[in-house]
Amino acid sequence: MPPFRRLAFVVNPDRPGAAELADELVALAGRAGVKQTKLNQGRKLPRGYLNGCDAVCVVGGDGTLLGVVHAAARAEIPIIGVNRGSLGFLTAYSAEEARAQFAEILGGGYRIAWRTLLDCKVGAGKHDLALNDVLVKSEVNSRLVRLEVFADGELVTDYYCDGIIFCTPTGSTAYNLAAGGPIIHPAAPAIAMTPICPHTLSNRTILFRDSVKLRIANRTEDARLLVAIDGQRNSLVTGASVDIALASRRIALVQPRNYSHFAVMREKLKWSGGLAERK
Repeated sequence: MPPFRRLAFVVNPDRPGAAELADELVALAGRAGVKQTKLNQGRKLPRGYLNGCDAVCVVGGDGTLLGVVHAAARAEIPIIGVNRGSLGFLTAYSAEEARAQFAEILGGGYRIAWRTLLDCKVGAGKHDLALNDVLVKSEVNSRLVRLEVFADGELVTDYYCDGIIFCTPTGSTAYNLAAGGPIIHPAAPAIAMTPICPHTLSNRTILFRDSVKLRIANRTEDARLLVAIDGQRNSLVTGASVDIALASRRIALVQPRNYSHFAVMREKLKWSGGLAERK
């Protein structure tokens, strides 16, 4: 794989040890021959921060990584995720692995996992990108909403529920899983739709093909919708539809060469199945 010679860092200073680890990695990058590094402490990126970079290294949790997805996708550069959070589904490297392997990574010792993104447009507003999910719900947490969902112009059904989660395969292990949705392999060509606490027991997750065009209409009187992108950016909708489809852009995640998706699932989700007893 091509080496990284111009590197940006995004650090979540609220994560214990993240700032110190980032300083270590900046020093390692300098010794590895990286020509240019820059460091941003905090989730909000200055405009054009990633311009001219070969990659961005995120030191924090999955939320920190999700915060740079939009900018990295538009800059068409990969993300190196170093976990200083709790779960770490998206951040592929632990602090110890990053310290030990950083020079190798910067020299081309990695693989790229291409992940699909959702394109979300609210009414006539601008498009936004989600790596995990788009949540559509009432502005008021305690209020149910009635939502109509259309797939390629055809009515799917109307939901009376707390909200609906639309997720990528990557995001299937996030809010979707907590709401009872399925785990989907990241390479699967699908978009999942999971209603949250629907008032019909037969309403379950629906998997759509990746070319589907979805539209969500608010049928609740006097209620504004909240549309949340990856839990990072929120919009309020009054009388406008929400359009969701697979984005034309994808995001590149840097992973170790020996990365195993199912090994991560076993570790993060505490799967066992008696493996500990096998010899």
